[in-house]
Amino acid sequence: MQRTGLTSTPNTLAEAHEALMKIRPARQASLTAWRNYRLLAARVYAEMADVDRFHHHEALYWAQLEREEADTIARKMSAG
Repeated sequence: MQRTGLTSTPNTLAEAHEALMKIRPARQASLTAWRNYRLLAARVYAEMADVDRFHHHEALYWAQLEREEADTIARKMSAG
């Protein structure tokens, strides 16, 4: 798995959480930065669903949550 922005390739859901926290934007970051982060996180978690089979459904949950957050941000960006 190759993910832009991550310094290592996580092999478990816990490692994915940790890797994503390391690159999480600052609270005051732009909506674009946050949307890009959320989309990356969704991809990471979706991939983790296939890698960490013990946490398959939980990883799918996180992927969906991150996609929903990215969609919310996109709507905010469109609104102004």
